[in-house]
Amino acid sequence: MGHEDDPMAGGDDMSVPTVAGDPASDFDKVTLPMPPQDGFTADDLDRIPDLPPHTELIDGSLVLVSPQKRFRMLMLKLLEQQMDSQVPPGLTVYREFTLRLGERQRPEPDLMLARDQETDGPDDTWVGPEPVLLAVEIVSPESHLRDHERKPELYARAGIPHFWLVEQEEYGAAVHVYELDRLSGRYAPAGVHRDRVKVAAPGHLDIDLTRTR
Repeated sequence: MGHEDDPMAGGDDMSVPTVAGDPASDFDKVTLPMPPQDGFTADDLDRIPDLPPHTELIDGSLVLVSPQKRFRMLMLKLLEQQMDSQVPPGLTVYREFTLRLGERQRPEPDLMLARDQETDGPDDTWVGPEPVLLAVEIVSPESHLRDHERKPELYARAGIPHFWLVEQEEYGAAVHVYELDRLSGRYAPAGVHRDRVKVAAPGHLDIDLTRTR
C-alpha cells in the first residue's frame, strides 16, 4: 500500500502497542495485576476488577487510554450521530465497544458498523468480527502507532471489509477510507475525504466533516 497520501504506508515493521506498565509506579491510583506468562486473555477484560474505562487488550497486553483531545470528542460525536441517522434497519453503530478478535486480541474501535444478530443481548460486553462491516479509528497522539499499524492489521486479518482512519489536520479532519483486498489480506486505500465523506459501501453515507471546524 505505497500510496503517497496513505498514512498507513511507510514500513512493514509492526509497532509495539503502548502497554500498562509496572503496577509499582508513581501512578498508584490504578493497580493492575501482574500479567500471566502467556499474557491476558479476552475474557480477562470482564474479570479484572476496576480496570480504567476503555482498556483494550492487544497481543495479550492491557492498553490504557489517555484523556481524549477535544478534536477526537467532537469527531466521534459527529460521526456517530450522522451514521446513526443514515444507516438502514438491521445495522447498528457501536461506539467505543470492544471487538473480540481472538484469545488475546480485544481492541476497542472508536466506532463500528455491524449487522444485527439474533444472538445480540443487552448484557454483551463485546462483538465478534463476523457481523462488523466497518471499523473506525480516530487518531490521537498516544494511539498513533496502534491506529496506523497494529489495529488495521488485526482488523484486516479478521476479515472486516472496511476501515476508516480519521486524522486531525490544520484546517479540519481527513478521513482515509480503506477497503479489504481479499487476495493480499490487507487494506488498500480507497480515497481521502476532507470536507465530506460520501461513500456507497458499507452503506450509503454522506457525512459533513466541516461541522467540527
